[in-house]
Amino acid sequence: MKIAVSSCLLGAKVRFDAGHKHDHFITDELGEFAQLIPFCPEHLAFGTPRPSLRIVQGDDVSIIQSNKTGEDLTLSLLEASEKELRTLKEHRLSGIIFKSKSPSCALGSAKSYRENGFAEGKSNGLFAELCQQHFPLLPMEEEGRLNDPWLRENFVMQLFAYEDFEEFKASAPQMKSLVSFHQQYKFMLQSKDEKAYRLLGNIVGNHEGLSSAETLSRYELIFKSAIARKSSISKTRNVLEHMAGFLKNELTPVEKSMFHEQISDFAHKIIPLITPLSTLHMFAQKYEATYLLQQKFLHPYPKVLALRSDIKSGK
Repeated sequence: MKIAVSSCLLGAKVRFDAGHKHDHFITDELGEFAQLIPFCPEHLAFGTPRPSLRIVQGDDVSIIQSNKTGEDLTLSLLEASEKELRTLKEHRLSGIIFKSKSPSCALGSAKSYRENGFAEGKSNGLFAELCQQHFPLLPMEEEGRLNDPWLRENFVMQLFAYEDFEEFKASAPQMKSLVSFHQQYKFMLQSKDEKAYRLLGNIVGNHEGLSSAETLSRYELIFKSAIARKSSISKTRNVLEHMAGFLKNELTPVEKSMFHEQISDFAHKIIPLITPLSTLHMFAQKYEATYLLQQKFLHPYPKVLALRSDIKSGK
């Protein structure tokens, strides 16, 4: 898996003041499972150190100005951004992580100003805007938002699901394989978007008699859009209850009571999600519930990342 990351987050001293913003979750934890591709359009355009930049909203368009001289640097940054974009397109990326608040790389968190110097609000950085236009379905996030356990867990889940689909697509799958792929993602999709899950089921059913290529293309668009949605505690609780239903004839009264108590405790933020999931996995193994054991919802990414061990990973 390849993930493009703002260079400063990898520890490179490319910020305007020749500093960095090394993010150890990205390099030390996520980096264990991905090749990290660096980028920094500002460094490419202006070198390091350099005057800081700001976004200024005009009547029709926004521009990039030097905070020091007020010079319009939009064209220079755009040219560098387009060059970085071409470099990223040489890789089969599974995601991009941007530096928050950056006039080039922010995803909605960069301060923008009016021409009179007053703050206007917040917006995307120039390079991040380009990436969204050219990679509309690719998982993208800012490192600042990844400090939120809920957003981090959802983003990493999306990354690994996206990569899984890309590997699946590269295998030139037949319809039978697509049915199997969809079955494995059933409960993850339900935890994110019930409507999309049902629509994907109809696509897999292929009642219209479409070709395999067209069916896969339709499935890809909705699948990648669905995995970008955020799970919620209520949706996750419904999925846990649904999965428990597959074991209702096997669980003893004590096991059933204990498991439903754990689900309730999770819903009330008393225990983290990993607790009822571990119990469910144990029961699925004990009673040889193969269908449950194959579900990506139980293991959407390497467990060593431990993203479901924090009570705050659910909202």
